[in-house]
Amino acid sequence: MMNEERSAEKRKLNILILSCSTGGGHNAAGRAMEEYFRQQGQIADFPDYLAFAGQKVSDTVGRIYVKTVQKAPRVFGMVYRLGDAVSRHVKHSPVYYVNSMMAEYLDKCIMGKEYDVVIVPHLFPAETLTGMKKKGKKVPPVIAVATDYTSIPFWGETDCDYYVVPSEEVGKEFIRAGIPQEKLLPFGIPVAPAYAQETDREEAVGKIEEELPEGRKLKPGKIYLIVGGSMGAGNICGLVRELDRQSDREDNILVICGSNQQIYDKLQKEYQREGKVQILGWTDKMPLFLHAADALFTKPGGLTSTEAATAGCPMVHIDPIPGCETANMSYFVRHGYSITAKTSEGQVAAGIRLAHDDSMRERMRENQRRDFKGDTSQKILQFIEKCR
Repeated sequence: MMNEERSAEKRKLNILILSCSTGGGHNAAGRAMEEYFRQQGQIADFPDYLAFAGQKVSDTVGRIYVKTVQKAPRVFGMVYRLGDAVSRHVKHSPVYYVNSMMAEYLDKCIMGKEYDVVIVPHLFPAETLTGMKKKGKKVPPVIAVATDYTSIPFWGETDCDYYVVPSEEVGKEFIRAGIPQEKLLPFGIPVAPAYAQETDREEAVGKIEEELPEGRKLKPGKIYLIVGGSMGAGNICGLVRELDRQSDREDNILVICGSNQQIYDKLQKEYQREGKVQILGWTDKMPLFLHAADALFTKPGGLTSTEAATAGCPMVHIDPIPGCETANMSYFVRHGYSITAKTSEGQVAAGIRLAHDDSMRERMRENQRRDFKGDTSQKILQFIEKCR
């Protein structure tokens, strides 16, 4: 599969990872692979794919996506369902043709770099590389990495050499979308190594206390963690109020708002003098928070859910964005990795029950430990080395 070795000695692999900022999960998967590959002594480049056309293009596309998800999730769901319908009836979608316009920029990036492989944890660069191959451009072998527990619209119109999928079960959806079975690699979804590390809970609790606003301390009760995903979307404010109402006085409610400054400011104002509810924005200590939590409330993003399951964190799924997140939640609940309910009141009640039921939490953790090893990046690298 890979280019011939430049010398008799085994050399470092030169790997290009391409993603873009339409949701944080794709980039998180890219960073996880980049981190692991470099730890293993390989060369890994991870530029912003859309920034090849200019940083303004990248910022604009990312901003429109995030605002649509935050402000109009039903519109996003409608577009998703439309895309699913279109992908079943046309050879090439508008998404394919739009991303084909990036070919000249990507060609310049690849030219002369002698990459052994290109890894794409995002549909957009996969579409561009497919168009380049069809036009006879010289393209290194391409490995696509799915970051949701379903085959999203338009994967079927791409022509990558291999597709890393979360499981054999999800792989069947890719086959129905037209991807040959021999191209599927059921390796999982890549997460940063820190999520899989064995971590003492009491040690994690002590470390996250250092991340709280100045002067704040944890109470002796349960630790509930609320995470809105990288974009901080969903009815977080309502969930916080309901959890505050139902939980015990000595419990802790830690809220990570992501990049949603509006929700952060609103909750800070509401709970600035409250010791039970702690409001945080973005954090790079998420593995510690997951290892410390008695129960997590999170949207069913593919990466956030995988990170939590890899860390062995008891999980309640909330407020899925219509489309892939609905499929993610269904997959997790069906396999016993998480629980959910239809309303905020029900979700809070389920989370409190989970936090207080040791046997229920342990059954969920057993299911998570069985299927989430945190070794996807390792499997991908081993596969590349085997094929070089």
